[in-house]
Amino acid sequence: MTTPFYVSPQQAMADRAEYARKGIARGRSVVVLQYADGIVFVAENPSRALHKVSEIYDRIAFAAVGKYNEFENLRIGGVRYADLRGYTYDREDVTARGLANVYAQTLGTIFSSAAEKPYEVELIVAEVGEGPEDDQIYRLPHDGSIVDEHGSVAVGGNADQISSYLDQRHRDGMTLAEALKLAVDSLSRDNNGGERSLTAEQLEVAVLDRTRPQKRKFKRVLGGQLSRLLEPGEGGADAEASAESSEESSSESED
Repeated sequence: MTTPFYVSPQQAMADRAEYARKGIARGRSVVVLQYADGIVFVAENPSRALHKVSEIYDRIAFAAVGKYNEFENLRIGGVRYADLRGYTYDREDVTARGLANVYAQTLGTIFSSAAEKPYEVELIVAEVGEGPEDDQIYRLPHDGSIVDEHGSVAVGGNADQISSYLDQRHRDGMTLAEALKLAVDSLSRDNNGGERSLTAEQLEVAVLDRTRPQKRKFKRVLGGQLSRLLEPGEGGADAEASAESSEESSSESED
């Protein structure tokens, strides 16, 4: 009888963590920033069919990097959890903190199970509050730990370099145009310190806007509005004004 090959638990977990980190790093980055009226999500994502940023519930959104099929399963599970809890109890009982705890348990169980490979995903769950001080942003790495973030956070790709860039430049009270420009500038920097140009067609942008009159605060920023926000000079301010005008005119037709 042959002696089974032995690997210490510490080494096995380290190998699983390294495997997951390498898979996550291959994905394009996602940046989440607080601004004066809410939270903006910016992802480098040329696909219009496969979203990295999605709505979960009234004030809660989800962003992810890594393997699409894995984080899409988690997103769907989060939507079901939120809908069931909101229906059973009250809509106010659905919170980003509760959802982050559910995701942490799921990711932690998968990561520690020897029967299946760890998920190659990193998640962000964010909730917009009544004021900037009430906003919540949680980052969930592959192992199911929870990191409470403030101001700005980046995941995937060269996240460490992007996070350092954001920490030095992000400030409270930024307008949407300013926050979006900072996010795009951070995503445009490559590992060698150079810069590249990112167009509106290469970006996926969404916001949790606390000023929206509807219960649902999630909104995707698309097409002409996104292009105007990315324009230098006064284009961003004009785009925000036109966006607010459009919101007021369409609010009566939404649930």
